[in-house]
Amino acid sequence: MYSKLLFITLLIIALTGAIHSTDKPSDQALPTGPGFDPAKVIGPVECIECHKHSGGVWEQTPHHESITGVHRSKEGQEIAKAMKIKRITRESLCIDCHGTAQRSGEKTTLSSNGISCESCHGAAADWMKRHGEFSGKEEGEETTEEIAARWIESQAAGMLRPSMILEIARNCVSCHVVPHEDLVNTGGHSSGSDFELVSWSQGIVRHNNFYSKGKDNKVASIEKRRLFHIIGIMAEMEIVLQAVSTAKGKGNYAVKNARRFIALRKKLDAVNKAIDNPQIKEAMAAIVSLKMSLKNQDAMAIAAKQITASVVAFAVLNDGSSLEGVDPLLAKETDYRGVKPGAK
Repeated sequence: MYSKLLFITLLIIALTGAIHSTDKPSDQALPTGPGFDPAKVIGPVECIECHKHSGGVWEQTPHHESITGVHRSKEGQEIAKAMKIKRITRESLCIDCHGTAQRSGEKTTLSSNGISCESCHGAAADWMKRHGEFSGKEEGEETTEEIAARWIESQAAGMLRPSMILEIARNCVSCHVVPHEDLVNTGGHSSGSDFELVSWSQGIVRHNNFYSKGKDNKVASIEKRRLFHIIGIMAEMEIVLQAVSTAKGKGNYAVKNARRFIALRKKLDAVNKAIDNPQIKEAMAAIVSLKMSLKNQDAMAIAAKQITASVVAFAVLNDGSSLEGVDPLLAKETDYRGVKPGAK
């Protein structure tokens, strides 16, 4: 019974594509993954009390203090000046992706100088207690049913668990593809990172060490990496199509995202040729002849919706076990971003 409830819960979460709305500027055009409500952010200290080994890895990653150098850099200062931003460490336009925003009343501040636990796993105020209480028992004493119920309730309250690959991917992409046209065209910010979910998640930021109590920090299984690769492509394609379909003019934002889409289409086509999967076929059918022109924005918007439908269905219906055809397409360990996790 609980497995069925878990499946239904995951399906509902995937279909909605959002758990909490983000605190974005009013002219923000794009959805940005599940995001979080800054008013419900509790900060990383409480997380690290139990997840000390994961916290130890995080403290040695670029995510830990990602905003620290931004306001000191020449590029950051030039962007801030162009966008009329007085304090980089106080503006949601900056801290939404370079830090972790926390709001108390009308005041928004940084709960962390970097991308922290709740940036990826959701604001924890509503689920922290249920997530870590072991159903009122000691760790290891819960029944399978109690564990399943605890995860269902935690997820319903806004927690993004590692198994929720699509929602985690959307959170990553929502910052690594910059979802703000003025910030790119007026501010001179880059349109995004050279992001790829497998290589970026399995390198320096990887913290798969909770259950081993810090003894191991293993790379994700081959089944999960297959899902990361395919879901990552479609999640990125989803937001890139939305970006170009809502662009107001032919600036860097539209042009670079159009080029990004073309590269992603080639990647998805390679996946389509490597495996026989109905969701991938549906996605490719929607974009195979799509023209990236501002005169074609209505068609792009329709294609984006089909990509959304396809990736949601793919995430629910596939566990990676029968997708071995994509293995040659996966990033190699030598391509994982950053040094070995936990190393300085």
